[in-house]
Amino acid sequence: MILEAASKLLAAGGPAAVQVRAVAAEVGVSDAAVNHHFGTREQLLDSLLRFGGTKLKAELHAVLGAWTDGPIDPAELVRALSALYADGYAELALALHRSGWRDTGSGLLDEVVDRLHAQARQHCAATGRTPPPREAIQLTVAGLHQAVATEPLFGDEFRRSVGLDAAARDGMLDWWTEILRTTVAGQGPPQPTDVTPRHEPQSLGRNQNS
Repeated sequence: MILEAASKLLAAGGPAAVQVRAVAAEVGVSDAAVNHHFGTREQLLDSLLRFGGTKLKAELHAVLGAWTDGPIDPAELVRALSALYADGYAELALALHRSGWRDTGSGLLDEVVDRLHAQARQHCAATGRTPPPREAIQLTVAGLHQAVATEPLFGDEFRRSVGLDAAARDGMLDWWTEILRTTVAGQGPPQPTDVTPRHEPQSLGRNQNS
């Protein structure tokens, strides 16, 4: 309940709004009760970031469950990642990073990569295409994750640098969806090549016939 309340405050006002007194008031408990569970505000913020990761994992499981039948459509994956960071978690991660917190690597998207790679191989085997290497999917998903995590912080500035306005945000999410689709689809079957020399000497043909 405390973390859910802190998450609502985060979405409404960013990390600065997540104060022990405000969280306690939202839940209907004393400040001491919040401190009992989390110790300090910094520990509360750290737990809140991990809470966001847990919520994202639950949403990703739902997305992955929808991939069991039919072709892979990563649109829901892109939207789920984007929604989390848009709710204040981008600012929270940056604030904690500035205070000295470092993510040691939780493998948050490992399952996503594994499922994308497995389904890409299955699809490509059925269509005669060449499946992407796992590293290609890892790099693509990492690029997507980096883009949506920094979007609430710097997205508008990066778009303005190339003459785009804020309305292009949804277009960027659609673009990332297409990048994932293209990566997962693999490459088409190799085209047959003509191994016969283009300019075979006529004398060679005559010698073979004689």
